[in-house]
Amino acid sequence: MATTDLSALPTNARGERLITHLRHVDLAVPDYDKQLRFYTEMWGLSPQATDEGIAFLAAEGSPEQYSVRLRKADEKRLDLISFGAATTDDVDAMAQRLATAGVQLVAEPDKLQTPGEGYGFRFFDNDGRTVEISSDVAVRQHRRIEEGESIPVKLSHVVINSPDPEATVAFYDKHLSFALSDTLRSPHMGEVMWFMRTNPAHHSLAIARCPHVSLHHASFEMRGIDEYMRGSGRLMRAGVEKIWGPGRHMAGNNTFTYFLDPHGNTIEYTTELEELDEDSWHPHLYDFSDPEVTDQWGTANPMNEFVAKQSFNDPDRGLFVAPPV
Repeated sequence: MATTDLSALPTNARGERLITHLRHVDLAVPDYDKQLRFYTEMWGLSPQATDEGIAFLAAEGSPEQYSVRLRKADEKRLDLISFGAATTDDVDAMAQRLATAGVQLVAEPDKLQTPGEGYGFRFFDNDGRTVEISSDVAVRQHRRIEEGESIPVKLSHVVINSPDPEATVAFYDKHLSFALSDTLRSPHMGEVMWFMRTNPAHHSLAIARCPHVSLHHASFEMRGIDEYMRGSGRLMRAGVEKIWGPGRHMAGNNTFTYFLDPHGNTIEYTTELEELDEDSWHPHLYDFSDPEVTDQWGTANPMNEFVAKQSFNDPDRGLFVAPPV
């Protein structure tokens, strides 16, 4: 019987995934000042370091140095998605395996120049977006989010759009060892979204079918249901455009309220994302034409063409060009 060559898999000597968790999402925007005010004064992130045209924004409850990086640019785009690894050896092993498989590296493993420093590298995925893997980033002094505080605890997950989502799912499975948790489909459109994980959390990454490459949404975890509802209500009262919610999804069993930031990126408040028993979990194929699949509570506005189109976002152009550090 043939045996699996473990050296070819993105796991360490103990069989653990080399990628441990989601770190941050980096956004480029033309109106930097407006975007910075929104994410700090309205969304609830804290500026950790700022320079001319760049800001690193942390979620108060997270040990990560920052959850969002904003960069002033002529054109809006998703600059980068960053994931963590446990050790420098794991970072080196991942870089070597990706390069051997023909994946284009943006930068070889080296000391990072971002807050918390650490050790990491960057590469292009099959759609041309930049992904970073890093370890040994200094832990930020953080705190417990108190009862009633309607600010994010951490970055929960990122969802990306792809014109060839099957290939993108295969890329993250083969090269990065992301596991499939659940899939959404409809009788008319076929499979449209794949939820993928790299730890017991139901998903830190999801991939959606879309005519072009773009950011679908970035999601932020709140302390609990009350804080999630308070945050959703605070933004609605302030006139921030709400796209969908409040409600509770079936895939992941998490709550959701989706808003648009000043540049039209969809962002989400969520809580109670499902933690899986990975040894016994079997992916579901959910039919999202069933209203209970999209919203178990029945409290959200219906999922329709308007909601879906908002999450298509603007196409990311200039792919395969590495953004500045």
